[in-house]
Amino acid sequence: QVQLVESGGGLVQAGGSLRLSCAASGTTSSISAMGWYRQSPGKPRELVASTKTSGGLTIYADFVQGRFTISRDNAKNTVFLQMNSLKPEDTALYYCNVRLSGRFSDRDYWGQGTQVTVSS
Repeated sequence: QVQLVESGGGLVQAGGSLRLSCAASGTTSSISAMGWYRQSPGKPRELVASTKTSGGLTIYADFVQGRFTISRDNAKNTVFLQMNSLKPEDTALYYCNVRLSGRFSDRDYWGQGTQVTVSS
């Protein structure tokens, strides 16, 4: 079991920046990946960025276009998403995702979501 606590969302003007944080607690030794997803009304949830524990492989969605950076503090089991040059279309509910990998299966855990609103 993993518990996730997110913070850092809010209202910002276009071109501004926000930093999201997600702290994991519980069975953190089995975390194989941490990342961020987002969901806008009427749209499916989509990947924003993710980073694997082993090897540090990081992936970003195409729409990030170099504006966002994902990072981790492994000692604190915390993942961050630095978002710069925000656009109104970045407005969404942002969810932290943590994947636990066991011997035979994986399990995803989700945060409660933090709202990001970008005004034009």
